[in-house]
Amino acid sequence: MKRMVLCLMAMMGVLTLSAQSVYDFTVKDDAGKKVSLSEYKGKVLLIVNTATRCGFTPQYTELEALYEKYAGMGFEILDFPCNQFGEQAPGTIEEIHQFCTANFNIRFPQFDKIDVNGKGEHPLYTYLKSQRGFGGFDLNERLGKLLDDMFRKDNPDYDKTPDIKWNFTKFLVSRDGRVVKRYEPTDKISDIEADIQMELNPVLSNIMARRSVRKYLDKPVEHEKLEIIVRAGINAPSGMNRQPWIVRVVEDQKLIADVTEVYKKANPDMVKRDKDFKNMFRNAPTLICVCTPAAGGGELDAGLLGENMMLAAQSMELGTCCLGGPVRFILSDEKAKFFLDRLDIPSDYKLNYIIGVGYPDEQPDAKPRDASKVKYIK
Repeated sequence: MKRMVLCLMAMMGVLTLSAQSVYDFTVKDDAGKKVSLSEYKGKVLLIVNTATRCGFTPQYTELEALYEKYAGMGFEILDFPCNQFGEQAPGTIEEIHQFCTANFNIRFPQFDKIDVNGKGEHPLYTYLKSQRGFGGFDLNERLGKLLDDMFRKDNPDYDKTPDIKWNFTKFLVSRDGRVVKRYEPTDKISDIEADIQMELNPVLSNIMARRSVRKYLDKPVEHEKLEIIVRAGINAPSGMNRQPWIVRVVEDQKLIADVTEVYKKANPDMVKRDKDFKNMFRNAPTLICVCTPAAGGGELDAGLLGENMMLAAQSMELGTCCLGGPVRFILSDEKAKFFLDRLDIPSDYKLNYIIGVGYPDEQPDAKPRDASKVKYIK
């Protein structure tokens, strides 16, 4: 019997590791019926572990307000009561649901009670935690400092594990099933709402999803898609409509391979350090080369052009990376001059930057952004 249990646990672990999105999981609703989360494809989700006798229980009011405000725009809250934290979710799921509807008039889906940590944790939460670990409590907030002190007294390294720390931890899931962010119970609902708005708006969600990709599938980008990407680029704002840039799209794999050979001979140690090295353009199969006037100027317009192209590529499930290093090498090594000749760049222009484009073979996490650098002058 023990061996069977271990085998089942191992199988669940394999299933969780092989999962590509939250849509791969099945849960039970408040009536005990199995529900595939694939039913929520195309919606923005906020997944929450809740409790009815917790100091954070009044958050039900704020959650219901979010639901009422955004449900019509494709937003859902998935509520999973959990009794693991101070046994603050006692009773049956029927009793919990009755309490929540009577006291907070919730209308969003509520599911059967589950464990979110430990041997009996639901595979959904194993997956969620693997995608977004614990990022720490906000120590500038009183409750955040209180919780940090409480947990650290019990375990000085409590923050090193991805475990759910307390009730009302939340995970934001994008329309395509990616786990975008994790929020601790002390995080402000107003901040969560701003992120929800980002995900609900297709333009904003595309901006927030874009990452620099450095690993690509061995798959060419369709020429038709490249034409759309470039069209999006040249329609970027341009001062006085001067359009002071020129664009060259390199689909020629031999040209990319030939200039890479020059790079490899000049930088053997750098190539050896990258076990996945295919070419000098971060392995991208296609290049978009942007040039600006050699005498200077046009950099701002070229930047707007590039951002438009990268966001257009993101919207078509393509990855991009803006590259400066290869440009510096090509401009400085006489043996790479043939690459510039093939681009047919006018003599009064210079190569400014290159965008690598391809089908991504990775999903990098977002790097932190410093919001303190922004000030509003009113």
